[in-house]
Amino acid sequence: MKKPIQEFNKWLLSLVEHLGLLVIAIATVFAMGSEVMVMVRAEMVTLADLLLLFLYLEVLAMVGLYYGTGKLPVRFPLYIGMVALARYMILDMKAMDDWRMLAVSGSILMLTMAVLMIRFGHVRYPYPGDEQAIEQRNGSQAKN
Repeated sequence: MKKPIQEFNKWLLSLVEHLGLLVIAIATVFAMGSEVMVMVRAEMVTLADLLLLFLYLEVLAMVGLYYGTGKLPVRFPLYIGMVALARYMILDMKAMDDWRMLAVSGSILMLTMAVLMIRFGHVRYPYPGDEQAIEQRNGSQAKN
């Protein structure tokens, strides 16, 4: 049996965690709304604007997934990093020298490889109790 102090601490941490997620979600929606208003006022939508909105959607998806499953896959921040680097490259392409462009491209490639390795590891070596990954692994073994 857990002590009352441990139960209170667990409840308090859960409350702070949920409040933090709520703040992140509200701030993200506010930022999305602000960006949409900028596009409406300018009467123009650029690729950089769309990528920024995509970043906001990824953050909301990450918060939603955490609320739904209680888990935060490492892949989501990696996706956000890839899109952020692509947006940076698109916005500053003319001002970048060759080495910086190569470094940003290499960074995107490394993040992509990290996502592939994480996905491979998750399917090949699933966590105990992760039925979906086990089914994927068994399905791929049956095909071979």
